[in-house]
Amino acid sequence: MTALLRLAEAVGLDTGWHDIWGVWQEVSPETLRTILAALGLPAADEAEAAASLAALTRRRWGRSVDPVSVIGSEAQPGGIGVIGPEGGGPVAWTLDLEDGDRHEGTGEAAELTEIYRETVDGKPAVKRVLMLPADLPEGYHALTVSIAGRTDTARVIVAPPTCFGPEDAAPGERLWGLAAQLYALRGEPDQGIGHFPALGELVEQAGRIGADTVGINPLHALYPADPHQASPYSPASRDWLNVLYIDPTATPEWAHCGAAQDRAGDPGTSAAVERARAAELVDYPDVAGRLMPMLADLWATFKARELDTGSPRDRAFAAFREAGGAPLERFCRFMALQARFIPDDPTYADWRYWPEAWRDPDGPAVADWAAANHDAVDFQAWLQFVADEQLADVGHRAAAAGLRLGLYRDLAVGVSPGSAAAWAHPGELMRGVSVGAPPDAFNMVGQDWGLAPLDPLGLAESGYAPLTAALSANMRHAGALRIDHAMGLMRLFWIPEGMSPAQGTYLRLPVDDLFRVIALESRRHRCVVVGEDLGTVPEGFRPKMEAAGVLSYKVMMFERVGDGLFVRPGAYPGQALVTAGTHDLPTLRGFWIGRDIDWRRRLDLYPDAASRDADLEARETDKAKLLAALVDAGLWPADRADPAAVAFDDALSAAIHRFLAATPSRLMMVQLEDLIGAEEMMNLPGTVAEHPNWRRRLDRRTPALFEDGEIRALLDAVAATRAAPPSDLT
Repeated sequence: MTALLRLAEAVGLDTGWHDIWGVWQEVSPETLRTILAALGLPAADEAEAAASLAALTRRRWGRSVDPVSVIGSEAQPGGIGVIGPEGGGPVAWTLDLEDGDRHEGTGEAAELTEIYRETVDGKPAVKRVLMLPADLPEGYHALTVSIAGRTDTARVIVAPPTCFGPEDAAPGERLWGLAAQLYALRGEPDQGIGHFPALGELVEQAGRIGADTVGINPLHALYPADPHQASPYSPASRDWLNVLYIDPTATPEWAHCGAAQDRAGDPGTSAAVERARAAELVDYPDVAGRLMPMLADLWATFKARELDTGSPRDRAFAAFREAGGAPLERFCRFMALQARFIPDDPTYADWRYWPEAWRDPDGPAVADWAAANHDAVDFQAWLQFVADEQLADVGHRAAAAGLRLGLYRDLAVGVSPGSAAAWAHPGELMRGVSVGAPPDAFNMVGQDWGLAPLDPLGLAESGYAPLTAALSANMRHAGALRIDHAMGLMRLFWIPEGMSPAQGTYLRLPVDDLFRVIALESRRHRCVVVGEDLGTVPEGFRPKMEAAGVLSYKVMMFERVGDGLFVRPGAYPGQALVTAGTHDLPTLRGFWIGRDIDWRRRLDLYPDAASRDADLEARETDKAKLLAALVDAGLWPADRADPAAVAFDDALSAAIHRFLAATPSRLMMVQLEDLIGAEEMMNLPGTVAEHPNWRRRLDRRTPALFEDGEIRALLDAVAATRAAPPSDLT
C-alpha cells in the first residue's frame, strides 16, 4: 500500500465507496491529496505523504494518554489507553469527577496490559490499559496521567448505552405531534415573521387537541446584519438562537420603553407592519430593518432600569452570560463586528474578507475593538438572553398544556465556513472542504451543502466538546431533538473546494463514541432523539441507531417495497418517527398536483424534456400506488382508485394521515402545511434565490387552524387512532 493510501486510512478517509446503486466509486489521488492537505497533512508526493504519516503518528503517540475515552456506564470498571516507553516506568493518575470528587492512583506501566505498540521516530511506544475505579457516575470527567516523566490530560466520558426514549416519556403509548416552521406562524402582533410567543400559542392549542409535541425548524442563530441569509440549515452558529424570532412586545422592557412604542406606533411603520403581516412571504431584510432598532431601544431601557442594579432580572442576565462563558462572548463579538461593518462593506458578511488582524478571535485587534465597543457586544448577549427567555416560556407553556414531549427541535448538520462559529472556533472546523452528498436517485449530480465539517483530529482532541455543546444547546427547553443527516455520525461526505460532489469521498467518524455522547445528553435533558436517516445510509448504521435508542425517520413517500409499492402501516418499525413529508418535499396537495415538478420545469432545473416527462409519468404511477395502499388498508373506497378521477381534498388528506397514524411507530408528525392543504413547499432543494425558500407563511393564524371543522376532524381521528392499540393493517 502506498504512503498516500496509508495516510488516508490513518485519518479515516475512504479511498473508495459504494454509491446508492451499489456501484464502487474509486476516489482519485487528487481528491485524497486535497483533503489531506486541508487536514494539515500534505501529501503531494509519496515522500511528503510518508512525512505526514510520521507526523500524525507522533501527534497521536506523543502523549501519555488518549485525549478522550468513552466508558459505558453499564460496563464498569472501564479502561483507558495510556502510552509510554517499552520499558514502562512509574504511572500516576488523577481523575477529577464532574461532581467535584477525586480519585487517584499510582503504579508501574509494565504491570498494565499491553494492547498495541507503534514505532515512533525509530523508538517503540506501547499503549496499555489503565483500569479506572468502578461505579463512576455518568458525566464528563478530567483525567491527568503521568508516565515516565510525561504528563497529559484527557476527557473521560461515562455514558449510558441508550437515549431517553418514548417509552421513558409515555410507556406503551404511541405519541404524535404537529410540525411547523416557526417563521411561517402568524402571531398577534408580529413583525411579518413568526415569533416565540406565536409558537407558545401553537403548543397550547396542540395540548388542547391531545398532541404530545410540536416540531419546529432549527432555531439556530442566523445573521440579523445580513438577513438575506435565511436558511436555518446554514446558520451562523448551532449553539445560539435566531433573535429575529423575538417578540419585542413580550419583553418586560416593552411597557417601560417609550422609544420602542413610539417607533411601533409611527404611521409609516404601522402601515409597513400591516403589509408585512398580510404578505405571503417573509421579507427578512424588511423584518430585520424594523425589528433590530426596536430591540436596541429595549436594550437601552434594560440598561437604564436593570443593568448593574442587582435586580432579579439583572442577576438573571449576569448568570446567563456567565453560563455562556467564552463561547458566548466570542459569538457576540462576531455579531457586533458584522453589524458594525456590513453597512460600510457588504463583504463583511463573511469574516474571511475581514482585515487579517480581525480574523483571529483571540487577537489583540478584536480584544481592543470589543473593549472600545462593549455596548455593541453586550447588546448581542442581551438579545440571546431575551431569545432564551422567550423560548423557555414556550417550553413552560408546552408542559402546562400537557405535551409529553414538549418542543421537538432540529439540529442542522453544520455551519458555513464564513459563519460566526467558524470564526470563533478556528481549530474545530475545516477549511478548503465542504459537506454534501454523493449523486443518488434524487439528485443525479450530488449535493454540495456549503457547510464546513468538524476537524476529525481536533474533535477527538477536544473530547468531542463541539458535539456536546451543540446537543446541549439544542436539547434546551425541548423534549425531542431531530439530528439532521444523522449518518454524519458514522461518516460524512467531504467535497474538496473547487471539485464536484461526484469527486468527493467519505470520512469515517467514531460513531460508537458519538452515539454514547448523544445518549448521555439525551438522558440528562430527558430528550428523545430522532436520527434523520434518509439518502445513502451506510451498512450497519441503522442497527447502531436502534441499539442506541435513536428513532429512525420514516417518510411515507420513501417507504416502498417491491415494485415501488407503499409499505403498509403494520410493517413500519416501532422505533421510528413517521411523517407524510418533510420541508424538502412537496406538501401532500403539492405532490398530488405535481407542483414541485412545475417549479423545476419553470426554473429550468431539468436537463431535458424527457427527464421532466419521466417525472410526470412516475408521479402518476406513485399516485395510483398510494391510492392502492389506502384501499388495501380499508381507508379509501376501491371504486375511487383511479388517480385521474381523484382530486386532492380533505377526505384524501384524512385517509393518508389515518394510514400513518395506524403504524406501530412510537411518534407521528403532522405538518401544518398539510393540514391547511397548502400547495407550495417550504424549500426546493437545488435552489437558493430562485425559489422562495424558508419564507412562505401559513395563510391563517394559529387559532383559526383549530376552528376549522375539517382540520379538527382529521386531528381528532389521528389522536383516536394513536391512542388505540396499533393497527394490524398489513
